[in-house]
Amino acid sequence: MNKFRNILWFALLLVVGITSSCNFLDVDEYFDDTLKYDSIFATRQNLERYLWGAAGELPDESAIFGNDVMPGETATDEIFTLMTQDLFHGKALTLDEVSPSNLRGMNCWDPAYKVIRKATIILNRIDECRDITPLQKAQLSGYAHFLRGYSYYLILMNYGPAVLLGDEVLDNNQEASYYERGRATYDETVEYVCSELEEAAKYIPDDAAILNFGRPTRGAAYAIIARVRLHAASEAFNGGEAARRYFGTWKRTSDGQFYVSQTYDERKWALAAAACKRVMDMRLYKLHTVERVYPGTGDVTEVTPELPETVSSLDFPEGAGNIDPYKSYANMFNGTTYPVQNKELIWGKTSGSIQGFTQQSFPIFMGGYNGMCMTQKAVDAYRTTSGLTIEEGKLTGEYSETGVARTLKYFSGYRLLRGTANMYVNREMRFYACVGFNGCYWPATSCSNNNFRQQTIYYYNGANAGSDKAIQEPRNRCITGYVLKKYIHPEDNWYNGDGSTRTSKTFAIIRYAEILLSYAEAVNHLTTSHTVKMASGEEYTISRAGNLDEAVKMFNQVRFRSGMPAVAAEEYNDVNKFEEVIRRERFVEFMAEGRRYYDVRRWGTYEQEESVPVSGMNVESDASHYNERVIVNHSDYRNRVVNKKMVLLPLERNEVRKSRLLDQNPGWN
Repeated sequence: MNKFRNILWFALLLVVGITSSCNFLDVDEYFDDTLKYDSIFATRQNLERYLWGAAGELPDESAIFGNDVMPGETATDEIFTLMTQDLFHGKALTLDEVSPSNLRGMNCWDPAYKVIRKATIILNRIDECRDITPLQKAQLSGYAHFLRGYSYYLILMNYGPAVLLGDEVLDNNQEASYYERGRATYDETVEYVCSELEEAAKYIPDDAAILNFGRPTRGAAYAIIARVRLHAASEAFNGGEAARRYFGTWKRTSDGQFYVSQTYDERKWALAAAACKRVMDMRLYKLHTVERVYPGTGDVTEVTPELPETVSSLDFPEGAGNIDPYKSYANMFNGTTYPVQNKELIWGKTSGSIQGFTQQSFPIFMGGYNGMCMTQKAVDAYRTTSGLTIEEGKLTGEYSETGVARTLKYFSGYRLLRGTANMYVNREMRFYACVGFNGCYWPATSCSNNNFRQQTIYYYNGANAGSDKAIQEPRNRCITGYVLKKYIHPEDNWYNGDGSTRTSKTFAIIRYAEILLSYAEAVNHLTTSHTVKMASGEEYTISRAGNLDEAVKMFNQVRFRSGMPAVAAEEYNDVNKFEEVIRRERFVEFMAEGRRYYDVRRWGTYEQEESVPVSGMNVESDASHYNERVIVNHSDYRNRVVNKKMVLLPLERNEVRKSRLLDQNPGWN
């Protein structure tokens, strides 16, 4: 048998040498798979192993900081790092070091097509499995459709139009012309992704069982459809000015058709609104909240602060009267709330990547690298306690960039120290959940050594986390004066001298807050009424006039959860003002969750947003001049490139060379 196998492999390798096929066909492992098919489809257990093995080949959606297979946080205006782009691949994109011949590790095209092929094989051959009930067969088919649809979704988001293979599993020894496949248009890819996820939703469970956390559900399928519909409706992909700027000359070689529509279609916004509405109507999801701690009912340091007069004191979701806004937001990300208890989590996963990269935020003396630096722009996006922008807060006196806090404040388990710069006082609760600033308190309580726990961290020159502490490795500097604390639990510590630990982290692939804000955005763009019949049978008639009140209510839930006031009537009654408010809310609500990269591209604001100088505090100064805004003085900032070609990643050059019909993305030669 071994001799026969060796002979067979030799013959098959000859075929591989003759047939140079595209990666999207994924025939490289086809031969090995065929030797296993009899056993794969012999039992349901083997089939399930094959299915979830295929799912395991998908790119890690939570790898948004480093080792990123898709452009992560360092490719956005949220995070700036001096760390090497060999680890932080998104940074390589901003430095124009990505090319068709070198994607710098960001290639989800290949693994996505591997999963597509395996999912298709399952769908084509599942009838061969004998010890399977009709219900089990339907559910496994549903998961296979989900994997196929989600794989095409990853291609759509990062590369744009896909090569749609349908139910075809290509042969392995045909003439070269057989493998030449062209790309669908953007809209055709959108429809295919949605159709696959709709098919999946017919058969997979509404919600995952506790033991199956991380598996996709009907809710996940519907939510990803809503995200895709919103992108397809947006400026850059729906005949807007950005569509002309980015894709106005990009046509399919085979027939001259535009890859991205140059004609605006308002109905796409209605499709997005209806998709969001369907998720809302499932009534399975709600925003994560933690009950308010009242004075006298517990530890004084845990007491929830009083709400400002601008915020409704009604119970959530009509107000924030009975919740703790800080814990309601922070506990989702830092590991406090178990994922199976979080009803906001439509689809998520336990993430070793997120846990590991919290080390980048810790200062050197606590075992970290000082590298996960938030930009001043990101910090400035957070509002004041009463809900004002910092520009508005300057006028009222609620926000000031001079002076320091004169008193120590405890709230919700957070400690705001005496001497904290006033620019970090009176800020909204999401600010304290996410931003590590000069003078910020780090509990780090899993460490028993008092020199590495309960520390106050300072970033000015000469301080315990100052630039002068990075002598051995100059890139281990907090170059902006801010680090990301969103995923850091009060117990987390990276000092290794006494067995310090980090809590397990959960990454939200998609959560309910996104559905609510996307619904508000979609409804805001409607000028007339549209009736949408969903593939699952629901029918919605949607218009701005008829659905604005509901859209505002959904938007306000996100605001109230964070302790912010409701959006003002003068803002939501004006389409442009409401759009601006929604965009800012998405910036803050999804800070460092991997959404910003895609949002600025679909809005067509990529060049505008990325051209804003990367700035922060004056970290090269001592304490006396630290609180001065400066533009980052480093070649990694000066060498940054903003180019419209970066709206999409390039296809690998070898892929394009293998097929005359496979057009490259615009701007990438």
